[in-house]
Amino acid sequence: MQYYVAPLEGITDSIYRRLHHKYFPGADRYYTPFFSPTVHRALTPRESRELPPADQLDVTVIPQLLTKVSQDFIWMAGICKDLGYEEVNLNLGCPSGTVTAKGKGAGMLRQTDTLEEFLDAIFADSPLPVSIKTRLGFEQPEEFYQILELFNRYPVAELTVHPRIRRDFYNEPVRMAYFDYAVQNARMKLCYNGNLCTKNQLNSFSRDYPDIPAVMLGRALIADPGMLTPGGTTAHKLEGFLSELLEEYTAAFGGSRNAMFRLKENWRYLFCLFEPDEKLQKQLRKTTDVQQYKAITGQILHNLPMRQQLQPDW
Repeated sequence: MQYYVAPLEGITDSIYRRLHHKYFPGADRYYTPFFSPTVHRALTPRESRELPPADQLDVTVIPQLLTKVSQDFIWMAGICKDLGYEEVNLNLGCPSGTVTAKGKGAGMLRQTDTLEEFLDAIFADSPLPVSIKTRLGFEQPEEFYQILELFNRYPVAELTVHPRIRRDFYNEPVRMAYFDYAVQNARMKLCYNGNLCTKNQLNSFSRDYPDIPAVMLGRALIADPGMLTPGGTTAHKLEGFLSELLEEYTAAFGGSRNAMFRLKENWRYLFCLFEPDEKLQKQLRKTTDVQQYKAITGQILHNLPMRQQLQPDW
């Protein structure tokens, strides 16, 4: 079984990916938060930082692209090839209203005729193999039957199925019957994504789906970053990881305050790995002072017991 790290906007940036691999090795691939290429045909300074030459990386990274314009996709795939990447991933899963209103992400699943034209173009001219991350559909899960039939017409490098529809966002239960349909009918390599939050759940999935070669982990791996690492997540390693993240974000953002706010996004999930302490959680949420942030997180890491396994609250 291979393990992929899902892209989470505002969390799994290039600094996070590099340091996660340093402190908690075990993932086989990291997917970038999506790039949105435009007609301007130029990477922003931030995008350039987030997409360094592949030979500078210690891990396999797959750039994810979000666009409904085939020419923009093909241009960005060419940039990725020039930088040494070996695959690009098409985002057909983002449920954000600001994204889907523009007909991108999961919004592309609304009109299969338009999606077909887009896929015809990118699979004809993409300079790199294309994998896809998809939801089941936009309004109804039954849309997946037609969507999968469409995907089967193309040389999709790998299909990651998140078995929810757009309006489920990330809150409704996953619809495993439709993933089973993919197992039976997909003509390409499959990867599963959705609500695998503990090592026990990973093992159960592996037993139930022995022929599925890969799973993609998102929020659970932010909450329990050592889930895939021998020895798991320890308070000592977590402290080193978070300390170096703060240091590097401070340098990258030009100040510790913005770095602290970035790390507070991580703590929204990390709290699920510790025995609850509402007072410390509230203090951490409210603080805007870096020194206070360090004191509060130090109390959590040194004094709060870690749970034997993650107990997600999402």
